[in-house]
Amino acid sequence: MKSSTKALTLSLFPGLGHIYFGNMFRGVMYLLSVFGLAFVTVISLFSYNHNGELAVLAFMAGILIYLVSFIDMGVQISKRKKALTEANPDFPNSKSAQDSERFYTIVLSFVPGLGHFQLGLMNRGLTLLATFLGLGVMVIFITALSSRSEFLVFLAALPIIWVYGFFDAVQQVNKKQRGEELVDRTIYEDFELRREDGKKSKAIATFLSIFPGAGHLYLGLQRRGIQLMAAFLFSVYILDVLRLGIFLFLIPIIWFYSFFDAMQKVSRYGEENVEDIPIIAYFLNHQKWVGIGLILLGAYYLVMNVLLPAFSPILRRLINIDVMYWVQGYFQTGVVCLLLIGGGIKLLSGSKQKKEAQNHE
Repeated sequence: MKSSTKALTLSLFPGLGHIYFGNMFRGVMYLLSVFGLAFVTVISLFSYNHNGELAVLAFMAGILIYLVSFIDMGVQISKRKKALTEANPDFPNSKSAQDSERFYTIVLSFVPGLGHFQLGLMNRGLTLLATFLGLGVMVIFITALSSRSEFLVFLAALPIIWVYGFFDAVQQVNKKQRGEELVDRTIYEDFELRREDGKKSKAIATFLSIFPGAGHLYLGLQRRGIQLMAAFLFSVYILDVLRLGIFLFLIPIIWFYSFFDAMQKVSRYGEENVEDIPIIAYFLNHQKWVGIGLILLGAYYLVMNVLLPAFSPILRRLINIDVMYWVQGYFQTGVVCLLLIGGGIKLLSGSKQKKEAQNHE
C-alpha cells in the first residue's frame, strides 16, 4: 500500500502525487498545465510588448490549477481510505482514525498553526499563526507607510517560519500516535527549555543572525553586533540616497560576512570563551575622527535638505543659475570620488610606511 502522507507531500509539486499513485495522465496534465502557465507568465512579463494583463491571467490560472491539483489529491486519498475500509472490515478503526488525523493535520499545517489547532495545541498554534501573520502584516505596513520597498527583504523570514511550523506539526502528530503526551507550550518556551545552565539559545541566535548584527547582540557581542548592524543599514541608506548603484554589491557582502561570522560564534558559544572583538577597532581608538565625520555628515544633510531647498529659488533669481541641479548632478558624485581617492591614498601611504618599518627592522 502506497503512503498517503508521501503522496500528499509530493503533491506540493503539482502532479507528482498523482504520478506516485499511478495516475500518470492526470499527474502529467497537472504538471504541464502549471509549468506551461508559469512559462506564459514569464514570457508575457519580459516580452517586448510587456502584456501585463495576460501575465496576471496566466498566473492566476496557474495558481487555480495548482490548488485544484492539491484538492484532487486529497479526494483521491479519501477515496482510497474508504475503499480500503470497505474491502477490509477487520481493518482497525483506530488505525483509520490515526490516518485521518494525520491527513487533516498535514493539510491544515499549510497555514502555520492550524495543524496544531487540530491536535488541540492552542497556545503553540496561536504563537505560530500570530508570528507568521504578524510579521507579514508588519513588514507590508512599514513598507507602505515609508514607501521604501527595501523593507520587503524581511519577508524572507516567512518561509522559515512556515517550514518550521509544518514539520513541527508533523512531529507533534507522530508523538500523539506513539502514545506520548503532548504539552501545549509555545515554541519560544521550547527554545528556553533547551538552554543549558542559563546559556543563550543557539537556535535563537541562529535565527536572529538573518538580520546582520542581531545574532551577535543576542550572544552579548555588543560592539561587534552594533558595527555589523550599523554597516548594513548605513550602506543601504547611503547607497540609496546618493544613488550609488555601482556599490550595491557591498550589501550582500556585509550580509554574508555577518551571517557566517555569527554562525562561527554560535558554534563556539558554550565550548570556549567568545570575545567581543569589534570588526573595525580603528573607530574605537580614534573616536575624535568619528565625531568629526558625524558632524560633517550632519552638516551635509543640513545643507542638502534644508538650506539648499530654501535658498535655491533666491539664488536662481539673483544669478540665474539652478544651484540644486548642479549640486545634485555633480557635487554628490564629486564628494564620493574625493572620498574614494582619499581612501586609496591613505591605504597606499599606510602600506608604504609599513614596508619601510619592516626594512628598518
